[in-house]
Amino acid sequence: MSIGARTCATVVLAAVLALLAREPGRAAAAGANWPSFRGENAAGVADGYTLPSDWSVPAARNIRWKAAIPGLGHSSPVVWGNRLFVSTAISGVEKPELKVGLYGDIGSVHDASEHRWLIYALDTGSGKVVWQQTLHTGVPAIKRHPKATHANSTLATDGRYLVAFLGSEGLYGFDLDGHLLWKKDLGVLDSSYYVVPDAQWEFGSSPVIYQDRVLVQCDVLKGSFIAALNIKDGREIWRTSREDVPTWGTPTVHVEAGRAQVIVNGYRHAGAYDVETGKEIWRLQGGGDIPVPTPVVAGGLVFLTSAHGPVAPLYAIRLTAAGDISLKPGETSNPSVAWSYSRDGAYMITPVVYGDYLYNAKNNGVLSCYRAKTGERMYQTRLGGGTSGFTASPVAGDGKIYFSSEDGDVFVVKAGPAFELLATNPMGDVCMASPAVSQGVVYFRTKSQVVAVAAK
Repeated sequence: MSIGARTCATVVLAAVLALLAREPGRAAAAGANWPSFRGENAAGVADGYTLPSDWSVPAARNIRWKAAIPGLGHSSPVVWGNRLFVSTAISGVEKPELKVGLYGDIGSVHDASEHRWLIYALDTGSGKVVWQQTLHTGVPAIKRHPKATHANSTLATDGRYLVAFLGSEGLYGFDLDGHLLWKKDLGVLDSSYYVVPDAQWEFGSSPVIYQDRVLVQCDVLKGSFIAALNIKDGREIWRTSREDVPTWGTPTVHVEAGRAQVIVNGYRHAGAYDVETGKEIWRLQGGGDIPVPTPVVAGGLVFLTSAHGPVAPLYAIRLTAAGDISLKPGETSNPSVAWSYSRDGAYMITPVVYGDYLYNAKNNGVLSCYRAKTGERMYQTRLGGGTSGFTASPVAGDGKIYFSSEDGDVFVVKAGPAFELLATNPMGDVCMASPAVSQGVVYFRTKSQVVAVAAK
């Protein structure tokens, strides 16, 4: 083949890949999709593209576009090809309460107005609304925490289906053009503080898609369970009861030695289940009693963390774990737990493993970096001045890690064993949702809008 012919073939192939990446429902090029909470396998990592270090929403610097989203929602954006999807809940109250910061109130927001739950599909190139769909209208069955919303759960997609979980308001399956395919009523899912059941905080776990299944973790006040449903019609395939109090973490699916396991965080029962059958593989007790962070898998280890209460652990668990792997008093490791720390766990934030290192941040901005394989602490520092809360989970790529404060500052940290702050970037709005990363663009969901940030 001549040089000219090879060049022509290369151009044609690149054009075909670009078209596939931009067509919903088709496989996109590597790094193009961010299909669920924290992206592929909840890893929070997207390499292969140059990512921005410096920007400002108020100054309109390195901002590709902004799109207003009405209502309140902490669900993260998800991306497939040239579509970004996000959910929201619109209250009948003109200015619904949202209280951010470091505080200890446990009470609920009393808003009995009629709400509307919607999905917005945006064009990733322009931010324009491609379609919007109303999922449900009614008074929320469960109250929310002042820092929460009624649209906490992130959507999930596999390029064919789009799944939305509204907790007590149901589980929904759509195609990528916004057509409703099925709805599943899972009953009232009461996510309350188990010590004070009247303190309702709303549901928070997001659905996960694996092959032909939707996996949901429903740890609630009564009748906790994990279940797999058929993605085509919402039919329940299996359901396994869980003896746990309300939790707010999202499951993670990992395939090891040909066996797919769904891994969950928990207070009384963190552990893993067989994706095909729902049978328990391993379990772990001894965590914070309000678990929120999602399990992260990297380098043959599962990283679990939680906080609140007397124990705030960080665990590194071997993927070969089986049975009850709980540590005995005084132990920091055993044949299944590679290493662990007490009083070092994160309350709200899912950690990220990037390269050889684990980055774990607390809700007060204290960041610790560990060598992931051994647990050796490389550094500990504080992001910000100690007055802002941190709820959004970090994401990483291009040698950078992005940490968003609730006050709207995004701290860009250089990856590696020594701390280096590259930039602090103002979003000009409250940031509670974890960002998404796709093809060199970081998508932030603030209180009022979705913002696309890219290097120029």
